[in-house]
Amino acid sequence: MNVASNESAYSLPPEAEDLLRGTCPDPFAVLGRQPHGRLDVVRAFCPDARAVRLVVQRPRSAPVERAMRRVDERGLYVGTVPAGARYRLKIGWADGWEETEDPYSFGLLLGDLDLHLFARGEHRDLDRVMGAQPMVIDGVAGVRFAVWAPNAFRVSVIGDFNVWDGRRHPMRLRHAAGIWELFIPRIGPGERYKYEIIDAEQRLLPPKADPYALAAEQPPATASVVADTSPFAWTDEDWMQGRAGRQAHTAPLSIYEVHLASWRRPEGDPHGILRWEDLERTLIPYVVDMGFTHIELMPVMEHPFDGSWGYQTLGLYAPSARFGAPKQFAAFVDACHRAGIGVILDWVPAHFPADAHGLAHFDGSCLYEHADRREGYHPDWHTLIYNFGRNEIRGFLIGSALTWLRRYHVDGLRVDAVASMLYRDYSRREGEWLANIHGGRENLEAVAFVRDLNVTIAELCPHTLMIAEESTAWPGVSWPVADGGLGFSYKWNMGWMHDTLAYMGRDPIWRRYHHSEIMFGLHYAFSERFILPLSHDEVVHGKGSLLERMPGDDWRKHAGLRAYFAFMWAHPGKKLLFMGGELAQPHEWRADGEIAWYRLDQPEGRGMQALVRDLNRLHRAIPALHRADCTPDGFEWLIGDDVDNAVFVWLRRAPDAAPVLVVCNMTPVPRPAYRVGVPSGGYWRELLNSDGGEYAGSGMGNGGGALAEPEPAHGCDHSCVLVLPPLAVLYLTPEWGA
Repeated sequence: MNVASNESAYSLPPEAEDLLRGTCPDPFAVLGRQPHGRLDVVRAFCPDARAVRLVVQRPRSAPVERAMRRVDERGLYVGTVPAGARYRLKIGWADGWEETEDPYSFGLLLGDLDLHLFARGEHRDLDRVMGAQPMVIDGVAGVRFAVWAPNAFRVSVIGDFNVWDGRRHPMRLRHAAGIWELFIPRIGPGERYKYEIIDAEQRLLPPKADPYALAAEQPPATASVVADTSPFAWTDEDWMQGRAGRQAHTAPLSIYEVHLASWRRPEGDPHGILRWEDLERTLIPYVVDMGFTHIELMPVMEHPFDGSWGYQTLGLYAPSARFGAPKQFAAFVDACHRAGIGVILDWVPAHFPADAHGLAHFDGSCLYEHADRREGYHPDWHTLIYNFGRNEIRGFLIGSALTWLRRYHVDGLRVDAVASMLYRDYSRREGEWLANIHGGRENLEAVAFVRDLNVTIAELCPHTLMIAEESTAWPGVSWPVADGGLGFSYKWNMGWMHDTLAYMGRDPIWRRYHHSEIMFGLHYAFSERFILPLSHDEVVHGKGSLLERMPGDDWRKHAGLRAYFAFMWAHPGKKLLFMGGELAQPHEWRADGEIAWYRLDQPEGRGMQALVRDLNRLHRAIPALHRADCTPDGFEWLIGDDVDNAVFVWLRRAPDAAPVLVVCNMTPVPRPAYRVGVPSGGYWRELLNSDGGEYAGSGMGNGGGALAEPEPAHGCDHSCVLVLPPLAVLYLTPEWGA
């Protein structure tokens, strides 16, 4: 066949006109290699190119260049190569020549099993399949893009590599799963990109960030970024091998909750943000010194609006570029583990913001969200609600959770706003919500998702923590799914937090009338596995700081907060404290500031920090203070009815360990000779006195301990007479347990 005279090779299929207009739904039918007898026709669409050449590779000789014919002024070029010959494109732009493989010369990219599992919501490696994946195909390095947009008419990849021209890289639709795919050669990590989508009505949508992106631009920029997915060199083997013991229900768990941007600002820059490497040098040693077992980071997933504190997330697979690159985040987690600190992330599957570049109307339809506003709109946060009834949405969310737990070795997720997921009428008035298929208010699809999530994580990421922020009385939040529960490891005890803060906020003279507020949490303390949270939500929006919520003068405020912390650390349940509380911060938390580090120059601030440090030390060292946190045999009331004096006394116990006597005096009146029953005689040593001078208290106490006499009291055969300091809590243990 005479190549030069084979004019039929240059005729165009009917779809070519759609391609030239930028509306072709199947670019592979027009572009790339097309068989034509003993020749292959190659078509390339290169708008604004001045020339395009074919570089034909030959088995035993140097490549040969052939000019391609421009068959349309809008940039469509056609050439021929011997059948099966390998070729490259050499494209002449205004500023020079680009040589690259043809994106449309590659075959199908995703396997049938990938598509099948994705459609069923059962693919557990979506962070390695979807989004932008650097890889080598047929010996060619590049990036494979894959995005779910089943209702789109056309999807293109746009980025710096094609001057954001949606005509240049339209994608192939895999109909079985509604996924569009394309391999773009000779690009790699660091490239910015988005998707240009034409919807089913052939309307051009705003460019969309990649829902599965593993990295993104630093806000306010909104492009996705091709991440470096090469393996990270982890050095946390000891931590990972011992994590099962460290995170067992019998282990101490004391969590420091942190908003990274406002924990500490770079010196001399009140608006700057510490990067991951800075936090590795500063935050980790601080948490170690304070004795916390874990840090919990408010959402570090990419989000467009700083003022949401991360809770309006759009990049559920991407660490926020505010703090550095994904591998720097991995290095931070690795350093935490080497220092003996676990990492918990706040994670938000309940809702997402409606930003035009995000998930809202992603392919022109309500794809990620419900179409009906009564199901798909969150009135509290003006956000959109995921459609938990779709397989692909459940898979997307579970894939995100697995990404953090597996790719980044994160030790747990605190799932935000679970209550808003469980109830269809959450924060809605009559007529503003739709009942479930049984006519009830429970969101059955969300319940099924939560159970699927927790079962999957228990199977694939054993010994990680799944923690529910759930503020209602939904039963069995932390029960196994097999027993009818939701399957979480722990539930935040929001009721305990609200009741005890209300009690502590009352003038002590009135506390006798609100005895139940301090006691009520112990009526249900073992109905779930609980974390006792003093979270960021309690020190914003006009609630005041923890210190401000204590009544009285400055001395009483500090004494009351010290007593409250000591009460909390002795109460059954794991512990969580938001940053700044340990400094007795006198003002509300401000996300655009930093915590009150100046308090370390004042005795009261240093004293509060020292108390929290000692509480954590005792919590970790004394088995009775943590080992039976979740079972009723670890707690015994001794005095719960001294309403007039506002004194509470209980024992904390653990198998094969010495008990701890906890004595709380919640009034500013000292009790100089208060008799307390104890289970054994001998000397009871004082482990902690929250009124100690080292904590900036009055120093009143028992001189290190008290001798128990064989005088019955409070159901015990022995008792000791104690000095109860004002607004203070004492911990004592028998000397034999020292």
